[in-house]
Amino acid sequence: MKDLQNIKQRFGIIGNYEGLNRAIDIAVQVAPTDLSVLITGESGTGKEVFPQVIHSFSARKHGPYIAVNCGAIPEGTIDSELFGHEKGAFTGATDSRKGYFEVADGGTIFLDEVAELPLSTQVRLLRVLETGEFIRVGSSRVQKTNVRVIAASNADVSGEIDRGRFREDLFYRLNTVPIRVPSLKERGEDIILLFRKFAVDFAEKYRMPAIRIDSDARILLLNYSWPGNVRQLKNLTEQISIIEKEREINASTLRAYLPDYDRVKLPAIIKKDEDKSFSSEREILYKILFDMKSDMNDLKKLVYNLIQHDDNGITLGDTSSTVIKNLFRETKTERVVSTGPEVAPVDFASRQARDDIQDTEEIVEESLSLTEKEVEMIMKALGKYNGKRKMAARELGISERTLYRKIKEYGIEM
Repeated sequence: MKDLQNIKQRFGIIGNYEGLNRAIDIAVQVAPTDLSVLITGESGTGKEVFPQVIHSFSARKHGPYIAVNCGAIPEGTIDSELFGHEKGAFTGATDSRKGYFEVADGGTIFLDEVAELPLSTQVRLLRVLETGEFIRVGSSRVQKTNVRVIAASNADVSGEIDRGRFREDLFYRLNTVPIRVPSLKERGEDIILLFRKFAVDFAEKYRMPAIRIDSDARILLLNYSWPGNVRQLKNLTEQISIIEKEREINASTLRAYLPDYDRVKLPAIIKKDEDKSFSSEREILYKILFDMKSDMNDLKKLVYNLIQHDDNGITLGDTSSTVIKNLFRETKTERVVSTGPEVAPVDFASRQARDDIQDTEEIVEESLSLTEKEVEMIMKALGKYNGKRKMAARELGISERTLYRKIKEYGIEM
């Protein structure tokens, strides 16, 4: 227990929540090994502290420690940043450059927001994890590195795998030892401890008395959901410390800084009929066919109602109704488009009724070819994003590689 308190004091970790203590304990236990670690948790929970703990208690503590925010580096330069590049490898590469994996040789590299890495970069990262080898951009020479990789993500990595945005083999390679950092709303009384710590820190920083909270404000803090976690609590404490003149903060004052506190959060059924994200090409085709069937049924009902009643509310005879029913039975692959019936006198003959109906209807043959529908969807997506395959693939819910293959297969002009 004493060692745990020393670790918290050393790295500025505040709180006694059991889940937090468990995360620290796992980090200390795995530190002496070279196993890869994947840290998960919501944004703002303080995930960046745990790689520092692991590095400090490892045999690599005297080696370099590099933290990389994968989500902050543009996709076009991420490979160069991580693995380096040779002179002339691309426009602007006026000299050779070492990447982070080369610089961190013998130490630890922390990849924050690892789920933001492009798929091509994930392949390179997997090779480093499995063989310790990498190749600079623009080079053919294989280089070796001895780096311990720690990754973190606030996204649901399993969900990213299902959507085809993260490699499953890389996930299992990184997730050798998982560490979950609890959200602030789970930590109970730790919220009060953190508030007091931040209040004291800001009082020293701005040279003013520290703010305090009464019992009602304390209850308010404990019951709030804290979507921004520790980062949000820190910002809130700083705002109140600077803005409020009274150092005793009551519930009414605190509520003004939590405008969404009273928002009702009841369980609700989420309708997904309009969901346009698809996990596979098959789902796209199913969606098209389902929409076609719904449209056809709606049109049938509309035509039937229009033919049953004219503008004056006069109901057609039984003979006309029979004609309509027979017409609906003719085919399930035709779409009926009505321009509105012209009603003859009520005592017209059966033959005349059939002729009138046919004169005011147009039978449109519609192709149900899955290939044609798929080509149509691809062309619409490419047109929407001006030929940008990456954006079009995301709209269709397929990988960019699959979209490229489809374009070649169908000979689509871009």
